Amino acid sequence: MNIQSIICNYEENQKDICRIRFEVFVNEQNVPEDLEIDGLDNEAKHVLVYVDDQAIGTGRILSDGHIGRVAVLEMYRGLGIGKLIMQELINWATESKLNKLWLSSQWHAHGFYLDLGFICDGDLYKEAGIDHIKMYREL
Repeated sequence: MNIQSIICNYEENQKDICRIRFEVFVNEQNVPEDLEIDGLDNEAKHVLVYVDDQAIGTGRILSDGHIGRVAVLEMYRGLGIGKLIMQELINWATESKLNKLWLSSQWHAHGFYLDLGFICDGDLYKEAGIDHIKMYREL
């Protein structure tokens, strides 16, 4: 299994990014399509992870340090792909001299982000019908 990751822009990689996110968020988690497409993708940096030249994971970061849309296709979960995506985003943020990262974690995934050095901030809230919690990490 050959695993590669790239930092990329949305425009050139929209097809792969959207395919992964729609499969995970819209099809699996029933997030409404109009919430998934929020108009911020063109201003974000994205990570795409490939296994044997097939895009299987993605995530993005905005210039204010907001990480989001981290998604891995179901059959590739548990292989460290999500951690690789996050490490790429954290590295990009560090190189870009950002001071703080923040994200909105689905509650069931917050332990994943705790392991990456993020801290919970505030109370649980609903987004697209799913429990979330805000989290941040100083760089």
